[in-house]
This record gives sequence, structure tokens and C-alpha cells, in this order.
Amino acid sequence: MAQVRVAAAQFECVPGDVAANVARMTALARQAREADAAVVFGPELCLTGYELELIASDRRLWTEPDDVRLDPLRGTGIAVVVNGVAAGPGGRPQIVSTVYGSDGAVVTMYAKECLYENEREVFTAGSGGGRFWLDGVGYSLATCFDNHFPEVTARNAALGCQVHLASSLYGTEGGREERRTVHPGIAKATGMHVMLANHVGVAGPWTGCGGSAAWAPDGAVMVEADETGPQVLVADLEVEVSK
Repeated sequence: MAQVRVAAAQFECVPGDVAANVARMTALARQAREADAAVVFGPELCLTGYELELIASDRRLWTEPDDVRLDPLRGTGIAVVVNGVAAGPGGRPQIVSTVYGSDGAVVTMYAKECLYENEREVFTAGSGGGRFWLDGVGYSLATCFDNHFPEVTARNAALGCQVHLASSLYGTEGGREERRTVHPGIAKATGMHVMLANHVGVAGPWTGCGGSAAWAPDGAVMVEADETGPQVLVADLEVEVSK
């Protein structure tokens, strides 16, 4: 067994301002690097805010992996998972997590598979994918509503992932209890460590309830963030490292 340190970046997004959100995520990524975390990840649509109407009407909010606006994130010296919008099949947008290594190179991309309600009017769903390996540790990826579908997380656990990263938006109306049910359930069902990066503050039609957290494979809460304000939540996880 070995220990890996993982960080969840919790913050309030600036609606429709990619540069401002990159700056916020970059500052938190640097904090995570200074805390010796191996990887840091943020909430759902943290590059744009959860602004579906803006995203549908303004392609300038879409980003590709080599978008120069993401250069500050790529230069933080830590592996980063950042969630935003990218062009998908047929030119329709997808909700995409892009993973950059500590050297800034693209490791993988994952498009959200399970779209929630009015997201289906704007986005095209992805299929498969959602995992990467870093220093012998397998990481599973899912975006918000993905986490409510056991087949998504079970697939990644079956392929050898040990740490599940959930980039999400849970609101103050019902979200607090929901996140405390869904994520420990994933941990117990798959045997993975589970970490949540959640919005805090205004997030489109909702208000993010914060409370990013880490759960052990038995479902026990390891560490939990406040429900207000930006924060880097760091967790030390015991995992089997592949040779």
C-alpha cells in the first residue's frame, strides 16, 4: 500500500467568464501543489459556470485542450482535471473533463455520459472513457449526474481504478443530503476512495452547497470542506500502486 494526496478545488464561478474562472482554479491548483497533492480537480462546468443559456448561445465559452486561456492551469506544475465545454460530434457541445499532467500535456478527456434534464437540450452525451493513471494509481472520472448511475462507476472500478473523482453541482435545496448519500454509496459499492469537488455560491439557477468531501472505501467521511467560500480540500488516500 502507498499513500496518494488528492485535492478538490471548491469555488464560486464567474458566470460566462473563462479567463476569470481559470484564474480562480489556477490559484487553488497552486495551493494544492504547495500542499504536495498529486492531482487537483474542480466542480462541474467550472470554466464557464453552470450557465446553460450562455453556453448554448456563445461558442466563445467553449474550449479545446490547447486553448491559450487554459495556459495558466497547464503551467501550475500539478496534474489538473478541469471541467468545461468542448465541441462534440456534429458540432454540438459536450460537458468535458480535460486532464492535464504536471507537465501540462493532455492525459485524457471525458465527456459526461448521463445528462441531467435541460442539459439534454444543449449538450450531446459522451460514451465510455472516464479514467486515467498517474504514478501507478488509477483515477475514475464522473460528472455530477453520472454518479447516480452505478454502471458508470462500476466500470471504472472493474478496470482497476482506486480513486473516484466527482466534479459536480449540488445545490442548497436538497443537495446537501443527496451528496451525503450518493458518494459513500459509490465507495461501498466499488471499493474505491471517492472525492467530490462541488460548487459554492451562485451556480446558474442554483446555489452550490459546497461541502466538497472525501470518503473511504467503506463509505466513512474522511474530510469535508466548509459550505461557504473557496477552499482546497486535501485528502491522503491509501491505495495499491501498480508497478
